[in-house]
Amino acid sequence: MAERVLLVMVDFNDKKSWPVTDITQEMQELVTACGGEVIDHIVCVCPKPTARFLIGEGKVEEIAALCSVKEIQTAIFSHDLKGSQKRNLEEIIKVKIIDRTQLILDIFARRAKSQEGVMQVELAQLQYLLPRLVGHGIELSRLGGGIGTVGPGETKLEIDRRRIAERITKLRDDLKQVVQSRRVKRKKRKEQEVLTVALVGYTNAGKSTLLNALTDAEQETKDGLFTTLDPLSRQYALPNNRKIVLSDTVGFMHDLPHNLIESFKATLEEVVEADLLLHVLDVSHPRFRQLNDAVLEVLKELNADKKPIITVLNKIDKLTERTWLNDIQGSFPHAVYLSALTKENLPELVDRISGSLIPSTTDINVIIPLNRMDLVNLIHRDGRVDSIAYESDGVHIQATVPVKLAGKIQKL
Repeated sequence: MAERVLLVMVDFNDKKSWPVTDITQEMQELVTACGGEVIDHIVCVCPKPTARFLIGEGKVEEIAALCSVKEIQTAIFSHDLKGSQKRNLEEIIKVKIIDRTQLILDIFARRAKSQEGVMQVELAQLQYLLPRLVGHGIELSRLGGGIGTVGPGETKLEIDRRRIAERITKLRDDLKQVVQSRRVKRKKRKEQEVLTVALVGYTNAGKSTLLNALTDAEQETKDGLFTTLDPLSRQYALPNNRKIVLSDTVGFMHDLPHNLIESFKATLEEVVEADLLLHVLDVSHPRFRQLNDAVLEVLKELNADKKPIITVLNKIDKLTERTWLNDIQGSFPHAVYLSALTKENLPELVDRISGSLIPSTTDINVIIPLNRMDLVNLIHRDGRVDSIAYESDGVHIQATVPVKLAGKIQKL
């Protein structure tokens, strides 16, 4: 039976924030991703946060009454709560209290499968938990199940700061090794002149579906938030036979918890180091412009906003009317409109990727000595051979190859 949830939407009249209605809709999707059921929601408009409850005491009493009448099991706040505030709220409302960050962390804990993903989620959970140990409430002493209780192993129990700090240090050290391993792989790819293209975008934009459409990767896809956490890279050959690596990444979100960005730095380095970014945007979403801004904000935080980007306006198969797409070309002048699900316009995206990576290739017309068939093999492997002839003085080849390989051949 689904956990009965009340959403508490806190509005501080911040003009930079999303409208409460939009945040409410996204919070409902997050709860659904956790297997919960939103029974009702309440909006709390506050001029500024209060130290004791975050919101006014009158609203707390109203929430307590609503939870009692509607048999609410969990109240989820749209704004982060301090440990003391959670404790004070639980004493009056008498139900489990969690906030948006804890809800997102819970989804990540449910989705993480690889060892790396589990470590990254645990680190984020512990960094969230550490400053909230003073004044902790029901959620740390509760051993049952439910939203917000999928904790990082033993930390569901009431453990002290020292043990948490030691565990955080251990996880950081382990993730440093992951980072080093990724850097070694990237260095090897660079030496082989293999370019990388990272798929980025808001959660549920269709990145994994696009990766599957291009590479037959068979990455798990589902209509829901944060379906894919563990990164996946696949080799792909462009029409000119140029080999590239496509990397799927964890989805972004509006006001993504900072602890998550910090903990997933090892994974997100694929974005920072990529030669090209594919920004996958769900154009069928009613708030697609806001989703676009949220992704660009995260890229800016990662110092990756200046990289070459191809915007992919995905899910056009969901549009009942497409004429309005002409009206948004001013905002997305170089975008590719496609459906990763049906593969409509997929060739156009492939051509755009090829065009964006052309500066790293060059044409050659050379004669390779017969004793250097290793170079001939490299040209076949990494380039596109236009013509080849085996003559007595060597192998005559016209081809398009990576600049680095061309330099190696010219030295010969």
